[in-house]
Amino acid sequence: MQAEEFDLIDLANAEKYNHPIDCSNRDSELLKDLLKSLLEIRIVENKIALHKKLGDIVGPVHLAAGQEAIAVGVSSSLTNSDRVFGAHRSHSHLLALGSDIKKLFAEILGKVTGHSKGMGGSMHLQDSKFGFYGSVPIVAGTIPLAVGAGLAAKMQSSNNIAVSYFGDGAVEEGVFHESLNLSRILRCPTLFVCENNLFSSHMHISKRQPNSSIARFAYCNDIDFRVIDGNNILDCVDKSSELINIARNECKPVFLEAITFRIFGHVDWREDIDVGINRSEKDLKLWKLRDPIKRFVEGLVNEKIIDYVYFENIEKEIKQRVDILWEEASKDPYPDLDESDSYLYSE
Repeated sequence: MQAEEFDLIDLANAEKYNHPIDCSNRDSELLKDLLKSLLEIRIVENKIALHKKLGDIVGPVHLAAGQEAIAVGVSSSLTNSDRVFGAHRSHSHLLALGSDIKKLFAEILGKVTGHSKGMGGSMHLQDSKFGFYGSVPIVAGTIPLAVGAGLAAKMQSSNNIAVSYFGDGAVEEGVFHESLNLSRILRCPTLFVCENNLFSSHMHISKRQPNSSIARFAYCNDIDFRVIDGNNILDCVDKSSELINIARNECKPVFLEAITFRIFGHVDWREDIDVGINRSEKDLKLWKLRDPIKRFVEGLVNEKIIDYVYFENIEKEIKQRVDILWEEASKDPYPDLDESDSYLYSE
């Protein structure tokens, strides 16, 4: 296989893949559920962005608006007993599993009712009830943890898998390559999900890598992989399902590279136009035409599964619920500072 076969070319071209999603021959109720999940994550992320801008949130927030189809698609084939690991941009990964919105708000606000009693903030999330075992801001830090969780699932003969979410910047850490190698040698049932949004912080992949594809590293390690349009929710559902079935049934690692783009910049609410290298206003406008929710809604309307009135009503309903949950979390108490030391070590 030649190196050029891994070149993303069209998928990374902001001017392409802006057509409506083909929703024909699909279960209409499942499609509506997918739409609600996408909308919920987008509205939550926009809510967080607004209150960060207003100064209501103290710590940094890394938002995944524009990338939510990947988490929703992957999660559609997971169970609560699978083990999922994220990174610094993991609100969507957590919510796509069904985790509580108010607990996420409370954690970001530093309230005692949050996932980690307000001690973790936006980047240190966990909710093992729904299979989310943790996110950390250390780039690539949870990739080897996911491999270990996959090995544990194999040793327990549980038929569960582990999932590792990371961005394209994480592949420049040595532990990523060590993890791919070890997972293949030990046949750990682990799904590696690279959300390739083409930027590591503020630097475009073309300035950091000789090739824009991340899947080439899976190929080098003899790992089954798929490269997809990460803004096509149904492609995300179908291809992740294929890979997850391989991981479960054949007990080995698999790799999904999803090409996408974040609407917000690297951190907080700003768009970072012309701040980084190659992130331009023109490209952002073009990528917004590839918005996963916009394209999905257009496809649903084309198939007469929904109309725009239905969409507007669902959007309004979710916004109202999210507003209520934010207000509730805002009124919750902060943790007692005297208890801080008690969370440093596990009993």
